[in-house]
Amino acid sequence: MGLKKRSKVSAEFNMSSLTDIIFLLLIFFMLTSSLINPNAINLKLPSSSKVRTPPSQSKLTKIRVGSTGNFYVNGKKTSVSNLEKTMRNLAQKKGKNANIVLEWGSKTGVEHVVTVMDLALKYHVNTILAAEK
Repeated sequence: MGLKKRSKVSAEFNMSSLTDIIFLLLIFFMLTSSLINPNAINLKLPSSSKVRTPPSQSKLTKIRVGSTGNFYVNGKKTSVSNLEKTMRNLAQKKGKNANIVLEWGSKTGVEHVVTVMDLALKYHVNTILAAEK
């Protein structure tokens, strides 16, 4: 008998399953990206649109973080709990006009600087970052 086998190879590619997977991945990433809240410090960068007079240097509270993690408020050594009290008192006295100058050395650990910045954020105290001289 002369029966021929039909062994044609189909050159078509079925896109329906691929589009389903891509659609599900798109939904997944859209949902998860809206739930992510980055753990970052909100910095206010200077802008030239508003002309303001800078705060007087004599009225600012200076906080320095030493290389060993010691905290100094206006030159006096203090602990983290006393630093928090200082921030709270400053925020209560001056309100939105509360400003501090934060200084640190090149060998200071970042975690100590972030501690001060977290306290300033907690009590809504404006922080001016000062570079090492």
